[in-house]
Amino acid sequence: MKAEYDFSKGKRGALIPAKGKKRITIYIDDAVLNEFRSRAERIGTVYQTMMNEALKAFLEKNEQPVTAARLRQIIREELPARPRITRRPTARAKAVRR
Repeated sequence: MKAEYDFSKGKRGALIPAKGKKRITIYIDDAVLNEFRSRAERIGTVYQTMMNEALKAFLEKNEQPVTAARLRQIIREELPARPRITRRPTARAKAVRR
């Protein structure tokens, strides 16, 4: 062993970084976190893995493009139904018909 080591060019972190995953810090509601922890404990897995799978499932479900047919359906569902208004012919329209 050396008496001294030079760490001036050293970097913090894992020596071998995990591929495909990134450590982050987020705030999760206590109720949500407790539910994931209890579900994970029941099936014998880690709650972080369950949360990751839930996020993936959400993204896959909502990543589908909106088609014209789907857009029409959404608009029909969101807009309130309007009663159809029938207009009486005006005097001018009656004159044109004759």
